[in-house]
Amino acid sequence: MTDLGDLSELRTELRRAVRGEVAFDVTSRALVTMDASNYRRVPLGVVAPRDADDVAAVLEVCRARGVPVVARGGGTSIAGQATGTGVVLDFTRHMNRVLALDPGERTAVVQPGVVLDRLQEAAAPHGLRFGPDPSTHSRCTLGGMIGNNACGSHSVAWGTTAGSVRELSVLTARGRPLRLGREWAGAPDGLRELVESELARVRTGFPRLPRRISGYALDALLPENGADVARSFCGSEGTLGVLTEAVVRLVEMPRARVLAVLGYADEGAAADAAAGLLSYRPLTVEGMARDLVPSAAAGLPRGDAWLFVETGGETAGQARARAEAIVRAADAVDAAIVGDPAAQRALWRIREDASGTATRMPDGTEAWPGWEDCAVPPERLGAYLRRFRELLAAHGLRGAPYGHFGDGCIHVRIDFDLLTPAGIGRFRRFSRELAELVVAHGGSLSGEHGDGQARAELLPTMYGERTVALFERVKGLWDPDDLLNPGMLVRPAPLDANLRFAVLPRRPVDVTFGYTADRGDFSAAVRRCVGVAKCRTTEVSGAAVMCPSFRVTGEEEHSTRGRARLLHEMLAGELVTDGWRSAEVRDALDLCLSCKGCRSDCPVGVDMATYKAEFLHHHYAGRRRPAAHYALGWLPVWLRWTARTRTAPLLNALAALRPLASAVKRLGGITPERGIPRLAREPFTRWWRRRPYAPADGGEGAGDLVVLWPDTFTEHLSPSVGRAAVRVLEAAGLRVALPPTLRLRHPPVGDGSSALLNPVSVLRGRGRVCCGLTYVSTGQLERARAVLRRTLDLMEPVLETDAPVVVLEPSCAAALRTDLPELLPGDPRARRLADRVLTFAEALRRHAPGWTPPRLDRPVAGQTHCHQHAVLGDAADRRLREAAGLTGELSGGCCGLAGNFGFEKGHWEVSAACAEEQLLPSVRRAPAGAVVLADGFSCRTQLDQLAGVRGRHLAEVLAEGLEGLEGLEGLEGPAGQEGRRDS
Repeated sequence: MTDLGDLSELRTELRRAVRGEVAFDVTSRALVTMDASNYRRVPLGVVAPRDADDVAAVLEVCRARGVPVVARGGGTSIAGQATGTGVVLDFTRHMNRVLALDPGERTAVVQPGVVLDRLQEAAAPHGLRFGPDPSTHSRCTLGGMIGNNACGSHSVAWGTTAGSVRELSVLTARGRPLRLGREWAGAPDGLRELVESELARVRTGFPRLPRRISGYALDALLPENGADVARSFCGSEGTLGVLTEAVVRLVEMPRARVLAVLGYADEGAAADAAAGLLSYRPLTVEGMARDLVPSAAAGLPRGDAWLFVETGGETAGQARARAEAIVRAADAVDAAIVGDPAAQRALWRIREDASGTATRMPDGTEAWPGWEDCAVPPERLGAYLRRFRELLAAHGLRGAPYGHFGDGCIHVRIDFDLLTPAGIGRFRRFSRELAELVVAHGGSLSGEHGDGQARAELLPTMYGERTVALFERVKGLWDPDDLLNPGMLVRPAPLDANLRFAVLPRRPVDVTFGYTADRGDFSAAVRRCVGVAKCRTTEVSGAAVMCPSFRVTGEEEHSTRGRARLLHEMLAGELVTDGWRSAEVRDALDLCLSCKGCRSDCPVGVDMATYKAEFLHHHYAGRRRPAAHYALGWLPVWLRWTARTRTAPLLNALAALRPLASAVKRLGGITPERGIPRLAREPFTRWWRRRPYAPADGGEGAGDLVVLWPDTFTEHLSPSVGRAAVRVLEAAGLRVALPPTLRLRHPPVGDGSSALLNPVSVLRGRGRVCCGLTYVSTGQLERARAVLRRTLDLMEPVLETDAPVVVLEPSCAAALRTDLPELLPGDPRARRLADRVLTFAEALRRHAPGWTPPRLDRPVAGQTHCHQHAVLGDAADRRLREAAGLTGELSGGCCGLAGNFGFEKGHWEVSAACAEEQLLPSVRRAPAGAVVLADGFSCRTQLDQLAGVRGRHLAEVLAEGLEGLEGLEGLEGPAGQEGRRDS
């Protein structure tokens, strides 16, 4: 159905019949064209039903018009089964609750859209949990898990989702409600007769292995298996009926857990060992090799492949004893037993992120699913892996296997070329040969994620034509109109059709950033998002940041994945037809805080802040921009003008007049709820020039020279931070200089320290260094380039020395490290400067390693800056705080102000909600006498304006410690105390 009149009628009928949302707009459709697979199908519309009656109404309308219906949960399916060309049912908006939980019976009643972690949270107070736990547990839904018969790392102990289901409420395509259970409960007419007529085939035609997910589970309907219709329904991928409610079984959680990590010479040796550990009844036997382990990962024993074997017990001692027994039996190269829960979580995070990190080879080449999760008997896994590696080599392909070794289930992403006819042909040939290899080892084409479009075409290889014909007859009994997810499992589309890459431009898109990690190809950068949807987590843990706007709104378009999907459709030009001028993409990116959290927290390194800046650059090219882009994007210019005219006191006085301040905010596109920050009476560099001495000219025995970067915020808004940094750096024995303000025709000789302060060479002009951050965040990239070129000209004398560049503002340091070389990839000076950038703590660690900071012995509260987390890292800051006796952890997340974002009109609610997620609660919980640390000006402003609390840069705290000021006691303690303010 493509006729616009018919489409309008369908939309109108659905809106009349359904109480939930009915969305046929471009954005809603674009967000669900893909799941986490290689496939793309454009739907007609999306419906978010409120209850089972809404689902029945959708089925009735769509059946009358012959429109397919696809049920969708978290959209993390790997095989394409969560995409469709008709109407997509989105259960995550309304039908997303745990309806009941019975600890005595160990059961829960759930709706299909409930996220697994929400069920686990509800069960945990009773010492219970749902057994299966895929790596996507923070965003996958129970409906999707039932549809795919998902498993997870604990399946060696607690089995698959099918084994955890008691009863299912479903609607057939013709609207008939069924309650599925054992002894043929809820079976559609004719199903029992069909199965009983084929008992011999059903008894002998299904491989017996723990991870057989492919095809329909007809063997669950055998009398000896309890004729369990609910269990048979699991793994049917939405092709038989629409789930509306489920009664699931829960298992008792071990009171204590210990993780044994076993190191092996290679993945084959690890696979050979896995089956032999099952007799010890572990909770997990997970495997992965070095090519998926980040270089910075710590805590792993020696080896090039590892098994993660978790044990449980009533006590920590019992769990450890079981782990020790496994280590003794494992014949590993090396082993580590980890009891600390935090250390266990850090190790498990490496394994969970593999679904994303596996999408790139070590050299940056893209890798794709398609043979993501085949399974063989565990005792044959080692032999299978060796033959698998041989087959990869024969086809000139590479992949990094990992997965559930104890169940014989292997995940792997392979560097298929899915962009050219030759590469797609190889993909098809390899797929057929691998299917034969899996079957030869007694395996299943799918061991967890289902067949979908990726493998359904090859089911005859596994089951034979007659059993596949039986699957078709079963589908006909449940869904005689072929309404539900057609093209999946039976009568499938070819495995190389509907590839999501086919619609992308074949020539590189003209862009401004270098995208060096993607070989300059913006399409490849957008393709980084494979849909694993870690950005859709509703609660951030630890220091994580991504994705604050999604956690506030809960809307897919405000997730990193949603924005990437819209950019993909923009490049495709089929659904989003306006290219860079697209209002849909602009609106989705509007609430992106440019926090860069996705750059580090996304397993595949999507950098939505950069993509947003790129989009805004093109979107507003030759057009009038929003007022905030001029007011806030050009902030360095306005502040320098204020400093030159020495009008800061006057402007502060005028800003205190409410009517005038309101008019200024209205003209500047600034949200009325925001206060205008006070300008410093004396900029930092003016204070520097009037200092009575200059230690950078220090004599014999002076320490290393460091160049302190006077960023816009330190210079004009928080000069106390700069003064404090100078005090601490000099106390540590370092010589401090500022960047030149005069461009030299000839660089100085020697270490350049004198020239940095008193340049005497032939001059080419005057200026100030700037990282260009405000221009980048508002998408004024040509202006950013001009500013950065001027900065590089000024910094040439510095680049002729060995001096590091110390940047106090984390967002400016991140811009210099990442944006500078990406905006000027052809200028070698850009990379040289980026490599020189150090944070305040890094400078002390590297250039004054023997210095001991003042001992403060105070608790701390506050937040790690999001750009520091994403780009810079905070290891040096942690060590510096520890050395100073500043105890406690800083929260993660984003403060919500995020530079210009929180000041722009229309962003106030989201900005404040982001602060309420972690930052403000952490300050309110702070013990008496705690120091509130916030190295970023945005973070300090947010604390001031929303909580009346003065956050401090670490340099300020250390400087006051050096001075021995009693004023240290005036720093923040309990919420609501207001400290001193900068003049």
